[in-house]
Amino acid sequence: MIGLNKSGPNPEQEARMEFLRSVSAQNAIQLPSPFKKANYKKPGRRYKSSKQLTSEELKRLNNVEGNPPHKVTYFNVSAPPSLKPTKKYCDITGLPTSYKSPTNSIRYYNSEIYQVIVKPMTTGVDQQYLKLRGDDFVLK
Repeated sequence: MIGLNKSGPNPEQEARMEFLRSVSAQNAIQLPSPFKKANYKKPGRRYKSSKQLTSEELKRLNNVEGNPPHKVTYFNVSAPPSLKPTKKYCDITGLPTSYKSPTNSIRYYNSEIYQVIVKPMTTGVDQQYLKLRGDDFVLK
């Protein structure tokens, strides 16, 4: 055993152990830290999503008394149409494309899609694809 001789415990070792026990007893006392609140609870969520922020802002604007209707806000600004050309996507796959069928004006991604799907397509089906895009025409 450590600190024991054949004659008995070493007085120096015994004094050291007594000192360590006293320090340990002092550290065992639970004192609240002066810089921490005893009842502090960590918040569950720190940030709100942009959708929540815009809906709350819209509610706040609607509830404000005396809000003039001609006042410009983020929600009532109407922008002019974009000067950039609209992006064109394949009607079948949804991938960006620059090809358009000459017979039924359906957009396709590559020649494989044209040969397999677009070329043998019947008239009613191609009109349904165009209707999804908002480019269909109705014969009267």
